[in-house]
This record gives sequence, C-alpha cells and structure tokens, in this order.
Amino acid sequence: MSSPAIHLSKATFTISAPDIRHLGEDSGIEVAFAGRSNAGKSSALNTLTNQRGLARISKTPGRTQLINVFEVGENQRLVDLPGYGFAKVPLAMKKKWQKALGEYLEKRESLKGLVILMDIRHPLKDLDMDLIQWAADGDLPVLALLTKSDKLSHGKISAEVMKVTKALKSLEADIKVQAFSSLKKTGVEQADEVICNWLAQAQPTTVDELSD
Repeated sequence: MSSPAIHLSKATFTISAPDIRHLGEDSGIEVAFAGRSNAGKSSALNTLTNQRGLARISKTPGRTQLINVFEVGENQRLVDLPGYGFAKVPLAMKKKWQKALGEYLEKRESLKGLVILMDIRHPLKDLDMDLIQWAADGDLPVLALLTKSDKLSHGKISAEVMKVTKALKSLEADIKVQAFSSLKKTGVEQADEVICNWLAQAQPTTVDELSD
C-alpha cells in the first residue's frame, strides 16, 4: 500500500497569525515561503497551488503582514511568511514583521523545508544570503526559486542560475536553485516535486512498506 499522493492544488487557507504563539500546534510538516517583498512570493504560491486567489497579491509590495498558513493534507502545511527588505512601511511595523519571521524560523519545529524566492534579475541580496546561511547552518533544505524569469532571455536565465548555484556551492548545504516564472509556468513542475517530497515526510509508514 503506497502513501497517498500529495497535491498542492488541495491547499486551503487555515489561519493568519501575527506570531508563532497564534499558529496552533507545532506538529507535522511545514514548508515555508520567504523572500523580499517584491520577489513575487504570492504569485508563486498561487501558481504552485493552481489557485488564483490563494495568496493575496497586492499592487504595493510588502503588504503581507501576517504568517499565513495553508493546509495541503493531514499534518502538511504551506506557510507564507512576511516579506522582507523592500516594503515602504513605518520602521516599527517592519521590525515587528522581522521579529515574527525570525521567531518562526528559529523556533518552529515542524519547519522542514524553506523556499526562498528572489527576483532573477537581483538575486542574493544581503537579507537573502542571511536567510540562506541560517538555513545551511541549521541543516534545513532550501529551494531557491529565481522568479520573474520571463523577463530574461533563455541564455541569460541559464547564466543566472549557474551564477547563483556557484555562489551557494561553498555553503555545502542542501540547496537547489531553479528558474521560475508564474507567468510562463517555468520551473513549476520541478518546484512542485521538491516541495511535495518535503511534505511527504509527514506521511506515516504503512505496514506493507515496513515489510518491503
């Protein structure tokens, strides 16, 4: 008997929380999405789940102020973290978002994979590198999605992916780099496979699988 297939399209919104104390039980598997406020995080979430309105897209980057949780299956969740680095908001509010982001990353035991979204034209900014370094130090697998790849030529896309991959190789961590476009659906299948493999850790082992 095989484990049931995971379909990101089944994702449903469950809760918005200002911090981890309001997220509910820390169990199962969570895959978090993080990135600068103008990296196209909401668009990527909607594309990966094949749901136009799952994650709200604002014309003003940085309006995702809360930690948003979407249930994919039993004990399997996608988590949309507050954007960082760009939003034109009061400093006090920005610090509050960053605190919520930091607490989640540091303390959430069910976090098993991190999707970091970066504009392919401007990857590896300081805050991106800080987050990737933190994940590497904690042995947390990372999928680096280079978004908005439709803005570049095919040759330039390959060059950017290679450049980012080379820059992160020295970390000697579980980091995959993938070009991604919500508009042209570039990289969707590859990203889906990585994320579903992370979420599959939550599925119980069956008797048949133990006997194999």
